[in-house]
Amino acid sequence: MALLEVRGLCKSFGHTEVLRGIDLDLDCGEVMAILGSSGSGKTTLLRCLNFLEVADRGTISVGGEMLFDGSLPAERNLKEVRKKRLHFGLVFQSFNLFPQYNCLDNVTLALNLQKKQSPDEINDIGMKLLDRVGLADKVGSYPWQLSGGQQQRVAIARALALSPDVLCFDEPTSALDPELTGEVLKVIRGLKGKDNTMVVVTHEMEFARNVADKIVFMSDGVVEETGTPEEVFGNPKSPKTAAFLSKVIER
Repeated sequence: MALLEVRGLCKSFGHTEVLRGIDLDLDCGEVMAILGSSGSGKTTLLRCLNFLEVADRGTISVGGEMLFDGSLPAERNLKEVRKKRLHFGLVFQSFNLFPQYNCLDNVTLALNLQKKQSPDEINDIGMKLLDRVGLADKVGSYPWQLSGGQQQRVAIARALALSPDVLCFDEPTSALDPELTGEVLKVIRGLKGKDNTMVVVTHEMEFARNVADKIVFMSDGVVEETGTPEEVFGNPKSPKTAAFLSKVIER
């Protein structure tokens, strides 16, 4: 049984269908890279997985537990939405750190709100996570004192703090210059193989080719093609996939 199972996920905004029946499977410890042009539905898919948007139809299951069933009344799906979100961590494009908190406080905020551990235990978790992303020396720094790459690494540590089943990244390097992009991708690459299951929406083709276990190409709100990096990059079956890859790889 796959850790993450998505079946028939649909989402519209007004009369615009953004997701038109998405099916996905992801095993524990795998990295899935989602590729596609702007407007293909990639970010909306991540937002539906994290319940920042509520899908119109379809199902989402994690570890055999049904988290969302679009056949149920909307109020039933929303009733425990905060609890369901804990299954997923999300790293945004634009970091979304709280400017009034230092690095340690940004990372530990959710743990402190939960109050399941002592303050000392929570601080220890935060310190270890910041060290894990190479920012042990920035514990007391505020977001405005950090580079974009450092801010994104704090955001990654924050997403890891609640030990989510699935860690999602929404184009985590799109706001960064090439030098800072490398440091963030290095951190994400380092998470692989440590029981971290990840879904990464990315425009970094080499990263997707070298790090992902599974490639998903989306177009016009559907999964146009899925396969291993070797299959999708080496011999794409869909003409849309082939056309997209030829354009982005030429750049």
